[in-house]
Amino acid sequence: MNKKTGFIWLLWTIGLFSFAQAPGNKAIYIIMDGIPTDIIHKASTPNLDRIEKEGVFLNSYVGGERGGYSETPTISANGYATLVTGTWAHKNNIWDNSLNDPNYNYPTLFRLYKDAYPDGKIGIFSTWLDNRTKLLGEGLPATGGIKFDYHFDGLEIDTENYPHDKKSYYIKRIDAEVAMATAKTIYKNGPDLSWVYLQYTDDAGHHYGNSPELYNSITFQDALVGLIYDAVKQREEEFGENWLFVVVTDHGRTPITARHHGGQSDNERHTWMIMNKKDINQYALNYRTAAVDLLPTICGFLDVKIPAETQYELDGISVLKEIDAFDLKGHLSGGKILELNWNAINKEKDMEAEVLVSFTNNIKVGGKDTYQKIGKVNIKEEKAAIPIKFPKNSDFVKVVLKTPNHTLNYWIYK
Repeated sequence: MNKKTGFIWLLWTIGLFSFAQAPGNKAIYIIMDGIPTDIIHKASTPNLDRIEKEGVFLNSYVGGERGGYSETPTISANGYATLVTGTWAHKNNIWDNSLNDPNYNYPTLFRLYKDAYPDGKIGIFSTWLDNRTKLLGEGLPATGGIKFDYHFDGLEIDTENYPHDKKSYYIKRIDAEVAMATAKTIYKNGPDLSWVYLQYTDDAGHHYGNSPELYNSITFQDALVGLIYDAVKQREEEFGENWLFVVVTDHGRTPITARHHGGQSDNERHTWMIMNKKDINQYALNYRTAAVDLLPTICGFLDVKIPAETQYELDGISVLKEIDAFDLKGHLSGGKILELNWNAINKEKDMEAEVLVSFTNNIKVGGKDTYQKIGKVNIKEEKAAIPIKFPKNSDFVKVVLKTPNHTLNYWIYK
């Protein structure tokens, strides 16, 4: 074999070897708008049922800490922002559907993914154009000019082909178009990370309340989810890919009538998450998860390394990776003692965690916060009292519990 022939053979071998390598994980999540936990169980949903059979159904919640600083309205855009940023409204600054002033200093799932994998492909398929242009801020300097490799949206502003009617049937038509475009793109191109948004179920709830019409709208959307899931299953079969497929809702509805939402009743706060993976952690297995858990769950599955300054701000934790504790809370005693409590996953195992504090909130305006370690705690004890000294003119502290596997955070005002 001469040198030229040998080099060509080497290139061919490398190319073949690269082609044969197992592809990286891929993820897609679908928001079915405004379906309470009690109602999803009453509707006919054969496709969600088969996803659940292959994976798991998780009871979840939205709305932040009821009565606390993180309380978040149970409104659609708030729900989307919570899911895609892993933070409640006091951070992402989404308080209603106007999307007037999102705080892009709390990066979205897509920005974190693109920062980690610039060559990765992302997609959004949505019945609401503002999800891409405003919430995710495509092309804006504040979001690093993020661009989607695939998108299908904006049909709701095409009133010629989709004339608006009082019962929102045009939204139902658009949902179908979005789902079909998603399935086609998933099968043909296989984006690494995608978001699908389907709206009609929320409109049906507003129009008809708790009624057969609402249940039928859920069954209709279930069929659209099945179309997308079939495309994912086909990709897995033909290309050997490993997909995380998640279906969620963004909020519940008012008790009994189910016509409205936005408040803090259990019916409005209680939501759900269905995914095609069974290997959930003890936190997800035994407790109610939160909407903010979606981002760290998908980032963990896609092996996205989250920078420390972002990790310290996340209000959620993964439902797939190993978790040490959850539900950190705290208060000041006498203005000098920081009293903390949390729930430990393993209440028998000795495991050490660090307590970090910052007296600034510079990240809100694009800066960085300096954290200092003020103590160590044993996670299984589920509480701690640590002396703390506030700087002059400071009445605010951010607390981070840094465990071996993740972080939790809580804000306290003096």
